Amino acid sequence: MDVARLKQSWHLVAGHGDQVPLYFYSTLFLAHPDVRQMFPTNMAGQRDRLVTALGHIVSNVDQVEQLVGFLSSLGADHRKFAVRPEHYPAVGEALLATLAHFLGEHWTDELAADWTAAYGLVAKVMSDGATAAENVSPPWWVGEVVAHEPRTFDIAVLTLRPQYLLPFEAGQSIGVSSPANRAWRFYSPGNAPRADGTIELHVRAAPGGAVSSRLVYGTSVGDQVHLAAPVGERLTLRQASGGADLLLLGNGTGWAPLKALVEQAAAEGGGRRVDAYVGARSRTEFYDVDATEKLVASYPWLRVTYVVNADPSRPGEFVQVVDRALADGDWRNRHVFVCGSDPMVSGSVSGLAQAGYHAGQLHYEALGGQWYSPGRRIGEVQEHRPADGGTQ
Repeated sequence: MDVARLKQSWHLVAGHGDQVPLYFYSTLFLAHPDVRQMFPTNMAGQRDRLVTALGHIVSNVDQVEQLVGFLSSLGADHRKFAVRPEHYPAVGEALLATLAHFLGEHWTDELAADWTAAYGLVAKVMSDGATAAENVSPPWWVGEVVAHEPRTFDIAVLTLRPQYLLPFEAGQSIGVSSPANRAWRFYSPGNAPRADGTIELHVRAAPGGAVSSRLVYGTSVGDQVHLAAPVGERLTLRQASGGADLLLLGNGTGWAPLKALVEQAAAEGGGRRVDAYVGARSRTEFYDVDATEKLVASYPWLRVTYVVNADPSRPGEFVQVVDRALADGDWRNRHVFVCGSDPMVSGSVSGLAQAGYHAGQLHYEALGGQWYSPGRRIGEVQEHRPADGGTQ
């Protein structure tokens, strides 16, 4: 298998943009119409994910150990779509047909053999990962909505009770789907694990978001949702071992996983000092103040500062959470956790780095549309990533 040849051919194919996934899925559904029901009605986001995932695989095809771990997790995660081993050959056929179509005269027998071998490896590792996961967790849990609290016109806090224990760590993310549609989105629970197993979700309805809009506007107590196994560790306290003090920077519903970290710190004994800066676009969008103030009243080691991004008394000015935190003190002896939109996270990390904070103390999720990454909680663009928060 010629790695350089694989990468070069994918570079040529990817240059055709949206036509690539459109051709792939058209070919797949025409040849195997039975698999269409496994995909969401709106395929726009799915098309983006295909190209992103393939690009990641091809880019790392020469880093076997890293790629195997990624593919195993991807295979395990795909169980929630009801993907079975018998589906992989159909996908392989559509992939090869797509490559041949867009490469044209560049599609040779040698390249076909390279891609066949590469996909065969991908399919095997993903299938093996799914099989191994069967011994650990179900494809999904059924969760009952036991509380649904509208907090603003587009934000609701839901409490879910899984049918049986869904283990997770504070700062991880879980997949969420409504039985009414086949789309999945990832959310970071706003709580550390509880004795009763319930999970708190902070959800902002994104424009056009099938999952988020249904959770905010179309879900009631007693309804059921599907929940997938937790992913990610970049926002967990294992990144700040030894009881290190914490600085938490969040915006919008990006507060959810940071709130969970506060609860986890309390469960571990409250030996850390924790300062949290919580931002919102206006004063009316601080949707979780009552619960936050209860935490502050309960834990003397916790301090929370609210930051209004846009102050009506200062038109044209936009206050960044990171700027307010840096103006208030020197936190370079702390681990810093950041959660919010991609611009908020990237701006915060850049500002902290310029102020002398080193990479090892900065903890945040991967930026961009890496929906498939085991180390990423999904926030979404359009139905992917809200403007101010990390979960929806």
